Amino acid sequence: MSTAVEQRMSKTSAAGLDEIERVRVRLNLALRGKADVVQFVLACLLARGHLLLEDRPGLGKTTLAKTLAEALGGKFARVQCTPDLLPSDITGFNIFNQKSHEFEFRPGPVFSEILLADEINRATPRTQSALLEAMGERQVTVDTVRYPLAGEFFVIATQNPHEQHGTYPLPEAQLDRFAMKLSIGYPQHDDECLMLEEAIESVNQQARSSTRLFEPGQLSDLQNAVAGVAVARSVQDYLVRLAKASRQHSEMAIGVSPRGLLTWQRTAQAWAFLDGRHFVSPNDVQDVAFPVLVVRLGIERDDPRPVIEDLLRRVEVPTGD
Repeated sequence: MSTAVEQRMSKTSAAGLDEIERVRVRLNLALRGKADVVQFVLACLLARGHLLLEDRPGLGKTTLAKTLAEALGGKFARVQCTPDLLPSDITGFNIFNQKSHEFEFRPGPVFSEILLADEINRATPRTQSALLEAMGERQVTVDTVRYPLAGEFFVIATQNPHEQHGTYPLPEAQLDRFAMKLSIGYPQHDDECLMLEEAIESVNQQARSSTRLFEPGQLSDLQNAVAGVAVARSVQDYLVRLAKASRQHSEMAIGVSPRGLLTWQRTAQAWAFLDGRHFVSPNDVQDVAFPVLVVRLGIERDDPRPVIEDLLRRVEVPTGD
């Protein structure tokens, strides 16, 4: 990496990491005792990925999405997915204006910075597919006209583990559009007590205010800086060997696709960036492996973590470059 690029990235990092830390603090206040989940969410956001949350109701998924949108200063939209939800309910539609005698486009909820798609597996395949173009291309097509979405467009979709197959299970093509799958889980005892105390006494109300922490365009600059984090040839070779091993693993129904491999690298870059580094190490690849792989490998176990740990053990780790 050239000195000029390093200096530019260092300047962007110094300006943005303080804001990221403030976002982290606010998310940790909203989601007590889940610092690891918050770190993964930030990495997913900086990697320009999308997030699938698989968990029980009432654990803070909506709170997480709304707090993140408020901190970033972006528009937040929520869609409750049901079998009668239409694609146009997500993308938008054209309506005839009687006064102008012309059709006008009414944008749907995808025209936001952060979109929460609740219980996505309850929507029909036709409606699910309406999200594919939006998530993959950051654009939608309505009546042959393409409309660009926000460059920071970030989807947080949820599904309930007790009904994870739902009425309409997500196809592999749609699952591969998500960078990560996470579970929030129940808080620890002390965290739940503190949550109850704050609900009555309004402790830290100022810290939880809806004041935006990012200036317009600042998130995009940080995402560009993440894309420039250096990945050594030996680390890229390590990623490719891991992907090939996943395609041959007996307990992985679907190996890592080339798109999944690119997502894995971007997420590792974001993880290194959050650690204040301008290069990716093999440890970064391993640290983000579980949430990146669990969404796309079709592991049938109740606990897929041992399978992914086995994959990491099978592939030799590079020692230096």
